Amino acid sequence: MFAPARCPRLIVKIGSSLLVGGDGALRRDWLATLAADIADRVRAGQQVAVVSSGAIALGARRLGLAKGGRSTLEDAQAAAATGQIALAQGWAEAFAVQGLTAAQMLLTLDDLEDRRRYLNAAATLGRLLALGVVPIINENDSVATEEIRFGDNDRLAARVAQAASAQGVILLSDVDGLYDRNPADPAATFIDRVDTITPAIEAMAGGTSGVGTGGMAAKVAAARIATSAGVSLAIASGHGDHPLARVAASGRGTIFTADRATPARKAWLAGGLTARGEVRIDAGAVAALASGKSLLPAGATHITGSFARGDLVAVVGPDGRPVARGLSEYDAADAARIAGKRSDELADILGYAPRACLVHRNHMALL
Repeated sequence: MFAPARCPRLIVKIGSSLLVGGDGALRRDWLATLAADIADRVRAGQQVAVVSSGAIALGARRLGLAKGGRSTLEDAQAAAATGQIALAQGWAEAFAVQGLTAAQMLLTLDDLEDRRRYLNAAATLGRLLALGVVPIINENDSVATEEIRFGDNDRLAARVAQAASAQGVILLSDVDGLYDRNPADPAATFIDRVDTITPAIEAMAGGTSGVGTGGMAAKVAAARIATSAGVSLAIASGHGDHPLARVAASGRGTIFTADRATPARKAWLAGGLTARGEVRIDAGAVAALASGKSLLPAGATHITGSFARGDLVAVVGPDGRPVARGLSEYDAADAARIAGKRSDELADILGYAPRACLVHRNHMALL
């Protein structure tokens, strides 16, 4: 059973609604109790990194921007640039009281989607944690655009967990976990453990919180990213003082379990958010991939997107459900020409000696 307190390396994500009050100010007293919880864990030998929301909400108050700073992309970027200073200062002061040093890392989507930059970020995280520093991580919203961004810090936390080689993620939120329907419904049933993220589980998720961007759907998406990389993830309420200690004592939360370790490269592939294209495959190919085979052209039914050889593509089944992610052995034009064709036909179609598969199993991660 996944227990966050027993993870040698843990990622803790904090939602905006917990850090920022209704007046747009940082909730310093609550933050002090959370910092004390994390300090207790660091002193016990656990390495902890924090993914912290709140910059846009804090900046919007300081700048007097409407709609929490989210009226336009430009407002959000300006609010983030202003609020990040206050957010980092708040964390640094809270940890200084505990005798700990905080560090700031601002990441963009490309920092974790580009393999070289991902490895650089991973090296920085690893060194900070080894030094006993608590990294405070946020999306670099001052430069992120609508098209190139994580969109919420739940998914960022899952990707950071991969980069940091963490064993677990805990999402502290304004909800205590996943329910089978709206928690306001008296008939709603709390889901305390999810071993497989099925369409039924995804259908239970929905809605967003008041000042943040992530709702339960984003949290379940984050759980899929984390567990596909062999990292377990928990959703728990952050309300009340000393939230980590309280969750540890009560055990209340929804845990998405990961029962296998995943090689680092395949974990990076599985968690990628910016596939350049999509390869739809038939049921026979789905079964072949599940048995450990590479994806052959004969199993492909449709190619979409604009990608080059070596780009990340999504592999989906006949029902549209994600099956795998991997690096294409062909560019989009050639992949479309050979989709559905037998291996002995490829040379005549392409006019050159073909590669054996569309996506090799060594460069593919099943979802």
